[in-house]
Amino acid sequence: MNGKNNLYHMVKIENAPEGIEGQGFFATSFDKVIGLARANSLWPLPFATSCCGIEFMATMGSNYDLARFGSERMSFSPRQADLLIVAGTISKKLGPVLKQVYDQMAEPKWVLSVGACASSGGIFDTYSVLQGIDNVIPVDVYVPGCPPRPEQIIEGILKIQELARNESLRRRNSDEYKKMLESYNIETV
Repeated sequence: MNGKNNLYHMVKIENAPEGIEGQGFFATSFDKVIGLARANSLWPLPFATSCCGIEFMATMGSNYDLARFGSERMSFSPRQADLLIVAGTISKKLGPVLKQVYDQMAEPKWVLSVGACASSGGIFDTYSVLQGIDNVIPVDVYVPGCPPRPEQIIEGILKIQELARNESLRRRNSDEYKKMLESYNIETV
């Protein structure tokens, strides 16, 4: 019985967004409710190619359980995903495929670059390896390491959740965001 009570103290309760509450009602802004929902229901699309992909698989396993963070439903269709997790070495031939996958994702979408190879080319400073995926698509969070530990990948997911929770619903319609996409030759609708 004592062990069970200790487990209840370890559960983290998500705080309600700022708002006005009273008996039987709670009022807050639409942005905060949508942000809270987005942050806790990310649908990741794993784009894993090397040893970082194996570490990502470990993160999905029972020891680390990424499902605790609302990311249990892996989506292998870009049209149903909102978080692109690029883990591993990306060759220059694979760069256009990665860009196409990113283009097929619906807004809002976020990108997590996992490991040294995806972030900067890693130890492969050669003609055939893309020296960072940010050469073809915008990246929101970088996870360092070669390969990074599952705890580091979880920290990256938590950073993406923070971005999703605090992002304005209108940011993606801003001129600054559209210019950033145009710098990657990504058309805005």
